[in-house]
Amino acid sequence: MTFRMTRRVVMAAAAATLAFSGTASAEAHQQLESLHFIIPGGAGGGWDGTARGTGEALTKSGIVGSASYENMSGGGGGVAIGYMIENAESLDDTLMVNSTPIVIRSLTGVFPQSFRDLTLVAGTIGDYAALVVPADSEIKDMEGLLAAYQEQGDDFAVGGGSVPGGMDHIVAAMVMEAAGEDPIALNYIPYDAGGEAMAGLLSGEIDALSTGFSEAIALADQGEVRILGVTAEERVPAYDSAPTFMEQGIDVSFVNWRGFFAAPGISEEKRQQYISALEAMYETDAWEDVRSRNGWVNIWNPGDEFRTYLEGQEEQIGNLMRTLGFL
Repeated sequence: MTFRMTRRVVMAAAAATLAFSGTASAEAHQQLESLHFIIPGGAGGGWDGTARGTGEALTKSGIVGSASYENMSGGGGGVAIGYMIENAESLDDTLMVNSTPIVIRSLTGVFPQSFRDLTLVAGTIGDYAALVVPADSEIKDMEGLLAAYQEQGDDFAVGGGSVPGGMDHIVAAMVMEAAGEDPIALNYIPYDAGGEAMAGLLSGEIDALSTGFSEAIALADQGEVRILGVTAEERVPAYDSAPTFMEQGIDVSFVNWRGFFAAPGISEEKRQQYISALEAMYETDAWEDVRSRNGWVNIWNPGDEFRTYLEGQEEQIGNLMRTLGFL
């Protein structure tokens, strides 16, 4: 089973190159003195890395004067979304990072809001997904994982930093289905964020972890995990020792967008300032340093294009979740 982004984003990901005018950088630098990032999960997860990496690039390149960060876990991201809505009038310098789960968790009713309740700024990157095991695990590849799964049945647990039916669960289920297993039978253990899920893996609570590829790279570089498979169609240069699922005979690919939202009701002028700042970021060396070390793919879906994309993904993922029995 192959799951892909819309044609526009696939093309952007394949090219991974964007050309922007230098004028935008200077203009954005004049407009944004400070920027505060709301992160809907704990430290160490994909949202945390995306917000902090974006803030690092914006400040190092001089597009933004200073950046601050606030982790706001809870409710599968719903606490942060509620905060953005309830405190909208005082959040004029604030962006919230999010990704595919805002679509999934709205569909499943984890929280009552959706992306439509926020101001859509832009989708900025894509991150592949991966399955990992502890570095000292006897499981060396996907063949070994499937053998262990078939032997242990319900005792074999796969964890992730999202709720049951959330993105990490969906990715793991997609992989198992593509490998010929029943995706509904998978014993999935949810954690509140990627950092907690990694801790669960390293402590032995779970046998394997479904997570973002950038988080997997960080743990692999520290010698703590082995990456069994990545949902790219070809090996990713940022960590080219990680095999794809496809090369192991498992026909599945997936890329998770990440992007930024502002509080509802902000002025169009302010939204355009945010868009200009993020657009200008792509042409900086600071951004390329952040992007390459995390294995991210550049995408660019600003403003109304972001809304169109999210509406398409909402339909696409909804259909997938019904197929897998999550809706």
